[in-house]
Amino acid sequence: MYLSDFNSLDEATARDIARVWAAVPAWVDAVVAGRPYASIDMLTARAAELAKGWGPDELGQALSQHPRIGEKAEGAGAEATASRREQSTMTDADPAVVAAIAAGNAAYERRFDRVFLIRAAGRTPDQILGELQRRLANDDDAEVAEACAQLAEIALLRLRGAIDGDDRIDREGRTS
Repeated sequence: MYLSDFNSLDEATARDIARVWAAVPAWVDAVVAGRPYASIDMLTARAAELAKGWGPDELGQALSQHPRIGEKAEGAGAEATASRREQSTMTDADPAVVAAIAAGNAAYERRFDRVFLIRAAGRTPDQILGELQRRLANDDDAEVAEACAQLAEIALLRLRGAIDGDDRIDREGRTS
């Protein structure tokens, strides 16, 4: 999708598209309300600035759209498609690493009462496992901050991919 298309969408459709980037309602509303954007850089900068204020509530809202690392996202929607693409390196991961990530996911959920969130795009399964193990030692506040930073990275990558990348989003919010 071109930036001019995003700028000219009706509000509801623009919200549906931005929700794929991060399912944080107040953030989505603010990103959409900021239109028109003169450049992709301005859109990205605004989205990044708005994400700086994210905390436990926003993290909880967004996690409803994120599968566990190593688990295939269900469904045919844009969110599931994005998650599958981002976690594509897990497809060929060593079974021992996959098992260690699954065990780490369970330990993380017991420790923090939420799904482990990491920008998987650009990371190997071994790197993901290393980050999961490292972050298990975080205190609650540090982990919320790290998870929110990861959520922002995911949102900005999805935004760039939708507006300026090879993936195109149609007016119904489906990726192609």
